[in-house]
Amino acid sequence: MERTGNNNHLSQFEFEGFSRGVTYLETTKIEGYPDVECDVYKFDGDDSKDLGIIRINKGGFTPLQRVNEGERTVEGRVSGSGRFIVIRADRTEEIYAVGGSIPFSVEVKKGDSMQWRADTDSNLVAYEVCIPPYKDGRFENISFEELASK
Repeated sequence: MERTGNNNHLSQFEFEGFSRGVTYLETTKIEGYPDVECDVYKFDGDDSKDLGIIRINKGGFTPLQRVNEGERTVEGRVSGSGRFIVIRADRTEEIYAVGGSIPFSVEVKKGDSMQWRADTDSNLVAYEVCIPPYKDGRFENISFEELASK
């Protein structure tokens, strides 16, 4: 990952073994989740996917989201420590402890639900690659209660 100038935005991102140029588009905040921000990027010369860099403050977490659309959603850790929770469509749970120098990425499929949680003593930075690029409706914020009732 390479950053540009003093704005701290990325200019390069390594995905699936290839370093690719990226261009910053915007920073979004997640309503109801003050500890979470997401920088949105496009891949230079590649309209088939986009990139989100998710920053989660110590002890914070993203909403639990169900994947409703898209061909591929790849989640991974950039820095910091925490947990990534996936609840597969068949209700099996996968809980990944992330941190240290071990790389981490996992594909989340349509019908699966997911959530990032930062440890109480560490900020967590994660990435999300959406193929095709993100559009409204791809993810649905749900509660654990809603998930359990379906």
